[in-house]
Amino acid sequence: MTTSPAPHPGARRRIHPAWWVAAVAFLALFAAAGFRAAPGALMVPLHHKFGWSTSIMSLAVSVNLLLYGLVSPFAAALMDRFGMRRVIAIALTLVALGAGGSVLMTASWQRLVFWGLLIGAGTGSMALVLAATISNRWFVARRGLVMGVLTAGSATGQLVILPPVASLAENVGWRAASLVIAAVALAAVPLVLAVIRDHPEDRGVLPFGADPATYVAPPRAHGGAMQRALEGLSVAVRHRAIWALALAFAICGATTNGLIGIHFIPSAHDHGMATTTAAGLLAAVGVFDILGTIASGWLTDTFDPRKLLAIYYTFRGVSLVLLPLLLAETVNPRSCCS
Repeated sequence: MTTSPAPHPGARRRIHPAWWVAAVAFLALFAAAGFRAAPGALMVPLHHKFGWSTSIMSLAVSVNLLLYGLVSPFAAALMDRFGMRRVIAIALTLVALGAGGSVLMTASWQRLVFWGLLIGAGTGSMALVLAATISNRWFVARRGLVMGVLTAGSATGQLVILPPVASLAENVGWRAASLVIAAVALAAVPLVLAVIRDHPEDRGVLPFGADPATYVAPPRAHGGAMQRALEGLSVAVRHRAIWALALAFAICGATTNGLIGIHFIPSAHDHGMATTTAAGLLAAVGVFDILGTIASGWLTDTFDPRKLLAIYYTFRGVSLVLLPLLLAETVNPRSCCS
């Protein structure tokens, strides 16, 4: 184990490189989130164009989410083996290929390739592990805050990208909306290649907040990344806490990405709500998602995360119980929500 070089004294007057790495990682997560928020906005135009039912289109999204979950546990191994920069750049390229290639769709099975396989593999290769890797490698101080901000990258992508995508899909066409998402993902690739580095030592600095007198760089793993991932999973599945967390995240994914993210806009449209209005409501969800995620990163530095999760899931359950009231037959969506 070797002690990392101390930063140059003048570096204190500049923004620490860790913050630039975190900022670009945020943009990468933001860009990858574009298509994760889009299927709900594209379902109605695709139904009008091809006559595909919501259940058929949901199958591709289900494949996407399944692959997202299957790839995620091995994303850290991929980053160890090939480096964060390469993995993130390839992941964004896969998202761009999936979104851009979807404009060529003429048959329902092609959605499984573009929406399901390509975008699922791309988003899964970053997922939450990118936020954890950046936070742990580049930060000693402010880890919880950085983790919260990076985790909010996806919600920010939903907030910013979803309304214009819905407007494009409704007024110009779903192909234009898909191409915009592809362009956003591709635009982040040069920044990733220019800024992202695997370790602070690659920039000749210590992690942000590290004490030069006491900090010792952790040893780097060499080889066998996939084997270590499998061994880690085999150990993890023996603990009940992992299964409890897995169940919690499954509920989160099923209700947020599955039920709300995919089916809210088509359902609201069926009740007479304009697509852009429904997309605006989802964007509002994204606003509170960002605030809640960043606040949670700060709160976990102070409070028991288990108690925080219990409070969050109570609010989630109550909101899902009340959600049908928004789409009740007595509600006029155009007058109350537009």
